Amino acid sequence: MDIRQLEYFLAIVDSGGFNRAASALYVSQPSLSQAVRTLERDLGSDLFHRIGRRVVLTEAGRALIEPARAAVRSLETARASVASVHELRTGRLDVASMPSQAVEPLTTLISAFSDRHPGVVVTVKAVFTARDVTEAVRTGTVELGLLATAGPLPCTEVATLDLGRQRFVLLVPPGDPFGGRGSLTSEELSGRRLIVGQPGTGMRAYVDSLRDQGVAFSVAAEIEHRVAVLPLVLAGLGLAVVTDSWRDLAWRAGAHVLDIEPATALHIGLVSRRGPVSPAAAAFLATASATAAPA
Repeated sequence: MDIRQLEYFLAIVDSGGFNRAASALYVSQPSLSQAVRTLERDLGSDLFHRIGRRVVLTEAGRALIEPARAAVRSLETARASVASVHELRTGRLDVASMPSQAVEPLTTLISAFSDRHPGVVVTVKAVFTARDVTEAVRTGTVELGLLATAGPLPCTEVATLDLGRQRFVLLVPPGDPFGGRGSLTSEELSGRRLIVGQPGTGMRAYVDSLRDQGVAFSVAAEIEHRVAVLPLVLAGLGLAVVTDSWRDLAWRAGAHVLDIEPATALHIGLVSRRGPVSPAAAAFLATASATAAPA
């Protein structure tokens, strides 16, 4: 067994098939298949059920995913550690982020990090729940994760850097009766149409809590793609509760942004795996620590 075989195996898992994995890896499909067959012989077990052109993971294949990711990530860390003598002139850093936090603070963090290390490419993976961010970091899919949670920040499975809090605000289209105001009470959302996120997100949990408190709003749309929220607000479909990270972007686009009273906020954290991380991840954590808002 070697790292190349594990990388090929993970590419098939992540891309969903041999042909797409071969294209992504820039290798021939027969070479990829041969490497996987050799890996299966070494392990003494089939990793995939081959059904026509489709492949489905076997139980052994599913069991291999997490240790394979850990092994590949460890090798990447070792390679990056050697490259660190060159002051991070090149490299790549994988980060998972929930959508609102990809607006802020991720924009500021990447900007500050890239100023110091312009040769390191930051690749951002979209993840929609705090649990999924933690799992992506824990299993080695990414090195760092940016999440928001109404409860305590995770601290058992991963290491966490507290980046402060983001309060909930209301996006309002031009011409709306709320438009000339700086704030409103949550009760004033009764009778209004809201654009909401999918279940499992902090935004959705907050809106659902308002309904539990007797705020009788209606749902205009349930959106998984957070990038569509602001355009839908500007189009007049409804109002949207988002985090304060959207304030500047929404204001520049022409929407009004109102504080919701009483103030309710999410905790923002940058998580990393416990143990050694690559020099790029360590540098990013140091950047985040230097720019973190006071708790």
